[in-house]
Amino acid sequence: MIRTGGAAEAVEFTAGGQLEVRITPADVGKRVSVRAFTDTGTGDARFTDTVGVLTSWTGGVLSITRRSGESVRVAEAALAAAKTVPAAPARRRGPAASYPELARV
Repeated sequence: MIRTGGAAEAVEFTAGGQLEVRITPADVGKRVSVRAFTDTGTGDARFTDTVGVLTSWTGGVLSITRRSGESVRVAEAALAAAKTVPAAPARRRGPAASYPELARV
């Protein structure tokens, strides 16, 4: 059983899903989703999730750039699960017509 969650409440994961690291240094340049253990010092296993482009993997450290431009470094030894994911969907554009234009129709 792995316990994770916010400071106020723990969430428990039992059997069910399989955590697998399915990325390699060959995936540099691809969009990835990474779940890593954080060191809380309390003995509880806690996770942090990061989604972005894997920009480098050197010396056992992954560098992931988020959509916001923030760069996150994750130790390879801390990985609990990771996989490549499809590119982010295109943002929706605004409405083709304004409300007054539609009201006239």
